[in-house]
Amino acid sequence: QLQASGGGSVQAGGSLRLSCATSGLTDRSQSWVMGWFRQAPGKEHEFVASITWSGRRTSLADSVRGRLTISRDNAKNTVYLQMSSLRPEDTAVYLCSAKYGSTWIYWGQGTQVTVSS
Repeated sequence: QLQASGGGSVQAGGSLRLSCATSGLTDRSQSWVMGWFRQAPGKEHEFVASITWSGRRTSLADSVRGRLTISRDNAKNTVYLQMSSLRPEDTAVYLCSAKYGSTWIYWGQGTQVTVSS
């Protein structure tokens, strides 16, 4: 139900835009919160950003605030993560997820982002 794409390899300071195409989240669609997480080798899942259905409320991890932006286009059923001023420590597999209530229920397969110095 969640398909992430847009990852790749960039040099430090570069930009990428990740996309998460959603399908099947039609039941109570306005209740779903979409988010991005990342997992670097040997590290735990880390919350990156989230956005409500309306797009009016977003949340960003301190480590990415000012460099990453989350947005969504409900007409296209797609959530975006615009990444700029990338750093080597941003290297990770980025996963999109859908939350209903307080639980992150659905997860995409992830897309690799590699930032070289």
